[in-house]
Amino acid sequence: MYTFVTVIIVVVCLLLILIVLVQNSKGGGLAANFSASNQIMGVRKTADFLEKATWSLAGSLVFLCIVASFAIGSGEGGSGSILDSQIENASDPMNMPSFPTGFPMMPTDEPED
Repeated sequence: MYTFVTVIIVVVCLLLILIVLVQNSKGGGLAANFSASNQIMGVRKTADFLEKATWSLAGSLVFLCIVASFAIGSGEGGSGSILDSQIENASDPMNMPSFPTGFPMMPTDEPED
């Protein structure tokens, strides 16, 4: 389930990138390339469509991310969270390794008499 939702999220992200790149910040956008005066969709209709597509893709992205968070919470096997199992299998945090506290003696280069 999580893999399926992740693939859909990637597709929605790519579509959202394309829709945003098609828009023009100055109002021309996709309709600026057409110079015919008797178009079926005018400049305003194209801008409305692109704005509605952007908002609907953004909303679906938020929804899919929430669904993915619930899907990853149950894990692939359905046996609970992966993080919970790692916490349960972790070692005791009070069991610290002991390190030597003193400095080792350095041998000298001069032999003793």
